[in-house]
Amino acid sequence: MVNKYETIFIINPEVGEENVKALVEKFKNMLETSAQLESIDEWGKRRLAYPINYKNDGYYVLANFSSSPDFPHELDRIFKITDGIIKHIIIKKDK
Repeated sequence: MVNKYETIFIINPEVGEENVKALVEKFKNMLETSAQLESIDEWGKRRLAYPINYKNDGYYVLANFSSSPDFPHELDRIFKITDGIIKHIIIKKDK
């Protein structure tokens, strides 16, 4: 069974431009290998709606993918343990 998902993750821009690109590439590769990546859209550096850990800006990335129901749990776990990720959300899309 394959479901469609959408994820938005925010990277701390203070880690440096090279590290931001490396994190985007890391998650892009993970989505390509463990799921079917439909699209990835880098929104770039934007102001946060509210401060998170005393940060006011973040680098936003939106990704749409299809996968089995167990992959989003693993993706969530990896988001949580990755340094540089300020916030993330994974949403199951309706069919």
